[in-house]
Amino acid sequence: MTPRLHVEDVALAGGATVALPESAAHHALRVLRLRDGDAVTLFDGSGGEWRGSIVAKGRSGALVRVLAHDPVERESPLAVTLALSTLATDAMDYAVRKAVELGVAAIVPVVASRSQGGAAREKRVDHWRRIAVAACEQCGRNRIPQVHPVMGAMEYRAPQEAAKLLLSPNSRLRFAQAVKTGETFALAAGPEAGFTAEEEAALASAGFVPVSLGPRVLRTETAAVAAIAALNALRGDSA
Repeated sequence: MTPRLHVEDVALAGGATVALPESAAHHALRVLRLRDGDAVTLFDGSGGEWRGSIVAKGRSGALVRVLAHDPVERESPLAVTLALSTLATDAMDYAVRKAVELGVAAIVPVVASRSQGGAAREKRVDHWRRIAVAACEQCGRNRIPQVHPVMGAMEYRAPQEAAKLLLSPNSRLRFAQAVKTGETFALAAGPEAGFTAEEEAALASAGFVPVSLGPRVLRTETAAVAAIAALNALRGDSA
C-alpha cells in the first residue's frame, strides 16, 4: 500500500513540487524510510487525495512532486458522533484510533464524576487530534473527523437530528432495536464505573435512550468500538 501523508497549509495541485510539513517529512523519512522516487499519497482533509513521489530529501525535509488528484472518498454513510468519557491514556488513545478507523464523524471527550484521565485531560486534545490524523492516514479516510474540546458530561448536547443512544449494561432495550432507521447517531459511552444517576438523568433529558450491547459488561473503549461496528453492520457501509 502506498504510504499516505496528511499535509496542512500546502497548496496541492497537479505538477507542483511541494515541501512536506515538518511532521509529515519526519514520518516519511525517519519512520517509513522513504527514498527519492518512492510513491506517496497526500491528502489535506478537504476531500480526495493526490498521488505523488518524493523527488528530493534532506536531513530535515522532503520535496514531493504532485501528480494527479483522485476524488475518492471513504467516509461512512452514517454521521456518528461519539461522546466518550475520558479514560486512562492507552485506553483513550485506542478508543479514538478505532473510532476513526470505523468512520465516526466527530468525537467529544466528556468528563463525568467517575472519569479517568487526570487533570491534564484538556491538554491532551491536540494529542487525540494527532491520533485521529494518523488513523486516517492508515485507514484511507481523506477527511479528518473533528475532535472537540473536553466538556462536562452534564453539559453535552448531541446534534438535534441525531438518534441519541446511551450505552448501558442495565438497559433492556437491545442496540439493534434502537437503530432500525436513521443516518445520524450520537453514542454516549460512560466511564468504567458508569455515569452517576444524576448524569444519566441529564443525558435522558437531552434525549439519550439507554441501550444494551449484550449481557456482558464491557470496558468503555470496548463498548464504544463495538457500538460503532454494530452501527456499521446494521445501517452503515457494512450492511
